Amino acid sequence: MHDDVDLLVQAWHRERPDLDLGPVEVFSRVSRLSRLLDRARRQAFHERGIEPWEFDVLAALRRAGEPYELSPGRLMVETLVTSGTMTNRVDRLTERGYVQRAPDPADRRGVLVGLTDEGRLAVDSAFAELIDRERELLAQLPEDDRSRLAQLLKSVMAPLEA
Repeated sequence: MHDDVDLLVQAWHRERPDLDLGPVEVFSRVSRLSRLLDRARRQAFHERGIEPWEFDVLAALRRAGEPYELSPGRLMVETLVTSGTMTNRVDRLTERGYVQRAPDPADRRGVLVGLTDEGRLAVDSAFAELIDRERELLAQLPEDDRSRLAQLLKSVMAPLEA
């Protein structure tokens, strides 16, 4: 079995036989897979009527568990965006009826962003669609290989995230 990265590596090996191309073989495939996954995510969310950034915020709230509330600061950490960006996103999601703001009972100056029933339905539907699309991307890979791949990727990511 061959893929486009094999051709890329062959060409580089011809031009630069002095270099170890092992990292190119790994990260070119990861990069290409990332683009395919991004495309699949966008299609899944589009079919459910939400944008990827909307999914990110709604999913963070859903994963928080009942009562599906987080502070804007926690949402910033969960979604890796700035304060201004988060304010804009919460405003837009509030307009759509997916989230609501409420006073934080633990901090009278603070606010909590909570998932509405409509927001929960939207994120649950989009997540189910996403899982179906991701399953399709992995369809050719046996379950044991999927588990092994997940562990190998974790071994690469864990030290980078630390």
